[in-house]
Amino acid sequence: MELAEQIGAVRAGVGDPQAMIGEFRRTAVLVPVADGGFMSAEYGGIQWIYAFTDEAPLARFAQARGAAPGEEWEFVTVLGARLLDAVIPEMDRPAGVAVDVADEDGSMMFPPVHGIAPDAVAVDVDAEGGMIPRQAGR
Repeated sequence: MELAEQIGAVRAGVGDPQAMIGEFRRTAVLVPVADGGFMSAEYGGIQWIYAFTDEAPLARFAQARGAAPGEEWEFVTVLGARLLDAVIPEMDRPAGVAVDVADEDGSMMFPPVHGIAPDAVAVDVDAEGGMIPRQAGR
C-alpha cells in the first residue's frame, strides 16, 4: 500500500499506524524549498517540515498559499527516513513532518516522538532515554 493509502486507512481508523510510519520512512516525498532550506512552519512549539506524496498535493498546497495555477515551486525529493533520522536531529528545536497538509482528509503529522523520531530528539523521552509520562488532560 502506498503512503497516501496508508494515511487514508489510519485516518479512517482501519489502518496500522506502525505500517504507515514504515511506509513513510521508505517513501520519497517532495519537500518544497524556500530561502535556501526546506519550507516549514512553527505550530504548537514544533517546527513542521512540509512534505508531499506527489505533485498534485504539492500543487494544492501552493495554490492555498497564493501561487498562480501552473506556477512552479522548487522542491527536492527526500526519503522520509532521511527527514526523520538526519534532518530533524539537525534542527535547533523540536521538529516533525507534516504530509499533504492542504488535503483536509489526507494529511498526516509525524511528530518528534518515540517511535517516529530518534529518541535523542523525541519530546517524550527524557535525557536518560526513558519515556516521559503524559499528564492527565494533555
